[in-house]
Parts: sequence; structure tokens; C-alpha cells
Amino acid sequence: MNLVDRVKNILITPKSEWQVINTETQSVASLYTQYVMILAAIPAVASFIGFSVVGYSGFGGGISYKIPMGAGLANMILGYVMTLGAVYVMALVIDALAPNFGGEKNFIQSLKVAAFFPTASWVAGIFSILPTLAILGILGGLYSLYLLYTGLGPLKNVPEDKSIGYTVVVVIVAIVLMVVISTIAALAMPSTTRGF
Repeated sequence: MNLVDRVKNILITPKSEWQVINTETQSVASLYTQYVMILAAIPAVASFIGFSVVGYSGFGGGISYKIPMGAGLANMILGYVMTLGAVYVMALVIDALAPNFGGEKNFIQSLKVAAFFPTASWVAGIFSILPTLAILGILGGLYSLYLLYTGLGPLKNVPEDKSIGYTVVVVIVAIVLMVVISTIAALAMPSTTRGF
């Protein structure tokens, strides 16, 4: 699996790329080391650079704010580690829900979906280098939802009529998971109000 080709293909021709992914033999280690760990670093590093090095201006301009380096590094590392964990948890959720929608339980196939569907979101994380453009990352997140929808059917053998319901339930769980991760990350951030 060539990383650049996989990213390009999953973003441009997702339906055919999911068919290729479906036939590949992967392991947890290969999915993480050859794909997830690399792409998940993009938004983490870009956010650190954008908010701790470049800084952002408040409304009205003129005043620039920067997150202190220590807090920025802590946020980058914690966010990255939690993202890696979230991929695994999403795979568990995708696998557990599959039989409810006529799909097959197969953890590696579920991990493939969890590893590849956030691609657009991770790539769009590069916009965080310039905090004023970070909002564009939402577009990557929305496209990732489409990638999830197109990937669940072929990889989990879900009937087409149940694919939308399956996607909606997985998205709801993903949103809850991201809220939990964001809350934990915010609470773990160094802050003088919490004694750090």
C-alpha cells in the first residue's frame, strides 16, 4: 500500500478504492504504522504550529493570541494519542453494530473502515497551520462522513437498504466519542486555574 496513492484514491475514487481495500490483507500493526499514525499526525502538528507558533487574531484584529508552547505541545501529544485510540474504539463500535444491520462481524474489516474513513478530515487538518483557515477542516470532516458511508457497505457486507441507518448510528457514536475525547483533552491541558 503506497500512502500517497491510497490517500489520493480514497479521496477521488472512494467506491473503487474501498473495493481494493476490501481484498487487502492487513493487520492492526500495518494499518496503524503505515497509515493511521502518519495521517493522524497532520492535524495534531498543524494545530500546534498554527495556534502556538503562528497565533491567531481575535475579532477586530490587531491583537494576536498564541497558546503557550507547553500547553500547545501537551495538546498536540494528547490529541494525537487520543485520536489513535479513537480509531481502535471506532473499529470496535463498527464491528459490534454490524450484525444489527445485516453485516458481518470481522474486526480487521472494521478497523480498515475506521482507519481509512477519516482520511479527508486528517488531510484537511493541514488548514490549522493558519488558524483563520482552520474552519475549512469541517469540509474534510463532512467528506469523511461520505467516505464512511461508502466504505461500510463493501467492507462489512451491509445490505444497501440498511447502509444509511448503519452509517447514521456509527456517526452518532463517533460524535459522542469526539466530544468525550475533546473534553478529556481540554481537562488534561495545562492551566493555571487547575494548578498546572
